[in-house]
Amino acid sequence: MNAEISTRLSATPRGARLARRLTAQQLDAWGHPYDSEVNHAAQQVVAELAANAVTHGRVPGRDFELRLVLTAEDTVRVEVSDARHDRRLRYVTDPDAANGRGLILVSVLAQTWGVAERSVGKTVWAEIPVKEPAVPAVPRPCPRRLAPPG
Repeated sequence: MNAEISTRLSATPRGARLARRLTAQQLDAWGHPYDSEVNHAAQQVVAELAANAVTHGRVPGRDFELRLVLTAEDTVRVEVSDARHDRRLRYVTDPDAANGRGLILVSVLAQTWGVAERSVGKTVWAEIPVKEPAVPAVPRPCPRRLAPPG
């Protein structure tokens, strides 16, 4: 069973914040509470991709699109589309740079991610596993064997 939402948002900082809030709310509705690892990871990925769309993919008068898909393969697919195709994604590796490390964060949080070209602009997508990590079993202390006196 696939569940999906898609919406257009203004290519402004307010639109990027709204994308993150919508993601948190939708994942909660899909059974992944606000305080879950999956919800936090999806929010962070959306925040980074939406900020990139607003900052680097903005075309005056054009919105960006957020699409979330809960797949049968136990992943959330996040897609953020913007109207610019001429701005390629890049990693910033300069440790003194003031910004530009968002895609590194996306690559850590997502199982896989990439870019798809569109007739107008591009879509940056990421897939996040929705299975919560298993809670490690607390090891039981080994019973001590007492040595016989003497």
